[in-house]
Amino acid sequence: MPSGGVHSIGYAAYNELVRSDGGNNGVTLAGCWSHSRRKFYELHVAESSKVATETVERMAKLWQVEETVRGQSPDARVAGRQQTSAAIVTELFALWQKTLPRISGKSKLAEAIRYAISCRAVFERFLADGRIELDSNIVERAIGPQDITRKNSLFAGSDDGGRSWATIATLLQTAKMNNVDPLAWLTQTLERIASGWPSSRNRRAHAVELRRLNGLSFPL
Repeated sequence: MPSGGVHSIGYAAYNELVRSDGGNNGVTLAGCWSHSRRKFYELHVAESSKVATETVERMAKLWQVEETVRGQSPDARVAGRQQTSAAIVTELFALWQKTLPRISGKSKLAEAIRYAISCRAVFERFLADGRIELDSNIVERAIGPQDITRKNSLFAGSDDGGRSWATIATLLQTAKMNNVDPLAWLTQTLERIASGWPSSRNRRAHAVELRRLNGLSFPL
């Protein structure tokens, strides 16, 4: 991931971000293992494929490794993954390549295997770059509430309305990510705007309050 990366769930449009000439700031795609796992998990739950069950069980070990390296430096994460995850990934692709010629090409299992094999390069990328996550679950959980309301945003009314919608949604999600009650924050913000905020007096009072809340007493 030279300058930046995009976690892809196999959506073909993301491929347009990658340029063979190395342009576009060196954007690199990284695969989401959860997306691939989902296809096998459905077959595992239905008890319709031993290969799917074996795949799910082996994949579980990848997340176990991630629990041990989470929060460490990129280099440390790569070292931990190379020690254990690399072998698991190799075994998985060997299992899929061995299985694919033996099953119906129209089966759900074949579909899941073909997807995984076709995306091998992006799925293996996390093994060599500690900045890359195994999956995109963290991001998906963060944008989930916004995604649910995406149809409502079609009625923003105009381009400016859409931009305002996006700005407010971003601010509210940022509040959540920082453990701030979004309703309380928005209520306080609107009340301050209505009362003529900002003013030099209000800014000073706000700064004093922030220092008090953080246990700081040094002069402004």
